Amino acid sequence: MATPGPLAGLKVLELGQLIAGPFAAKTLADFGADVIKVEPPGTGDPLRKWRLLKDGTSVWWQVQSRNKRSLTLDLKDPQAQDVVRRLAQEADVLVENFRPGALEGWGLAPESLLESNPRLVVLRISGYGQTGPYRDRPGFGVVAEAMGGLRHLTAEPGRVPVRVGVSIGDTLAALHGVIGILMALHERQKSGRGQVIDVALYEAVFNCMESLLPEYSAFGVVRQPAGSALPGIAPTNAYKCADAGYVLVAGNGDSIFRRLMAAIGRPDLGADPGLQDNTGRVARVEELDAAIGAWTAQRSVDDALAALDAAHVPAGKIYTVADIAADPHYRARGMLEAVTLPDGTHVAVPGVVPKLSRTPGSHRRNAPDLGQDTEAVLREVGLTEEQIAALKARGVV
Repeated sequence: MATPGPLAGLKVLELGQLIAGPFAAKTLADFGADVIKVEPPGTGDPLRKWRLLKDGTSVWWQVQSRNKRSLTLDLKDPQAQDVVRRLAQEADVLVENFRPGALEGWGLAPESLLESNPRLVVLRISGYGQTGPYRDRPGFGVVAEAMGGLRHLTAEPGRVPVRVGVSIGDTLAALHGVIGILMALHERQKSGRGQVIDVALYEAVFNCMESLLPEYSAFGVVRQPAGSALPGIAPTNAYKCADAGYVLVAGNGDSIFRRLMAAIGRPDLGADPGLQDNTGRVARVEELDAAIGAWTAQRSVDDALAALDAAHVPAGKIYTVADIAADPHYRARGMLEAVTLPDGTHVAVPGVVPKLSRTPGSHRRNAPDLGQDTEAVLREVGLTEEQIAALKARGVV
């Protein structure tokens, strides 16, 4: 039986669509929050139709919108806007990821919502933030990844930078948004007041760029793409094996490096005085990569990993989703959950993270059909059956 979760009792209103805002709200929902997702009537969130569809609906939908309730509202309609105001008066958190100014255009400016509900926490996710010269530009995750500095580094030297294969910019912004919400809720316990959280996609990416800026500031160094290596840290790379697969080896700790060199039959390098710290190893990284690569080239991925594991050297293979689905560790950690669709089909979805020992998150209900909870939610905010019927007749819900 699913546990209530640490956020049970928290009321969340989600006005966003696609990835960043809904991912933030999904994370809250996984841990017990009651998330009411507002979608446009007739079409719903565009993510319902993204990528591979099962019976007309994306299977991704079962991940992004689990544990949520769906309310259809045409936010351009004044009566729908009034419903949002009613919901916001009772909510703890409002999440939105429209272009800056959209809420204001609908008469739903956070300032006015906070006047009615001073305890409300509002998360606003956008491409460039709510202020600054770029605020009105449309900003998708891929653009934010480029502006944040990530895209420049994801390439082999001299080749076109490639995108990460998932919407990492949106997800990083969503997670920063969740952190902001939890901090604001913690502060509200003392002040009794909510506040607005402004998350820009490019800033969420930039926040994860490690030493990029201080190295440029201190030394004028513009970090360049390095393929599978990690510049300035050695040895760590992907090495080709005899079966044409690759093994990832992270031998950059001082004692780990010595164990790695013993495992590949190069104790001479392990004992070399010039290679006892990272600075010395970085200066001779090509020599070290060649030695490790010569060893892996004579072994299959599995054989190489077995030897490295025995030597307690961090290493791994490059997983496909088929590897993930078959992996016993994923299964033992509860990271492969099964969702039963209305037609009885079982679909695997990722489990809930992070893992809490006493009040873990859980999958309490499947992602909703479009407008599945509209009538129930409207009744909860005090609308009569006649009012609900009138909204339906006008196509507002």
